[in-house]
Amino acid sequence: MKGIVAFDSVFGNTMRVGEAIAEELRDQGHEVEVIDLGKWVPLRAEADFAFIGSPTRNGRMTSRSKRFVKRLRKSNWAARTVVMFDTVLRLPEKERYRERMIRWTENGAAPRLKALAEKRGLKVHPEVLRLEVTGIRGPLAPGSLDRAREFARETMKVIEGASSSH
Repeated sequence: MKGIVAFDSVFGNTMRVGEAIAEELRDQGHEVEVIDLGKWVPLRAEADFAFIGSPTRNGRMTSRSKRFVKRLRKSNWAARTVVMFDTVLRLPEKERYRERMIRWTENGAAPRLKALAEKRGLKVHPEVLRLEVTGIRGPLAPGSLDRAREFARETMKVIEGASSSH
């Protein structure tokens, strides 16, 4: 199968997640195009599946990742799966800080991208991948790239199962 891994990244953390997903998909024998949305947002994207990622910034996805999802044509993507992922700031341990910050992370980039894609009538994988960064600029929390690879592996089992049943 041919896939796309598209991401926007501010400090490189979401890029590292996207690259880990692409590497895992290639290891499984898929042809994968990696699109760094910080460099360009293509007018069209054609593939059998897509993983789309964004950092969570002020509780939202980036404008480039949002624009990419808006440009996916319903005629192509209503039957092809899109999967969302994001990076999000790890919440502090102290409860008083945690309560203040949760509104900026809880419904972040991946859930919002998923909702946008569903609203547009695209076929969206029900689960999103959310990986924590340990500070504003990162790094990713330990084990995050392994989790990204595992998520890609498990998600592709579902996508391949769905495509073989049609």
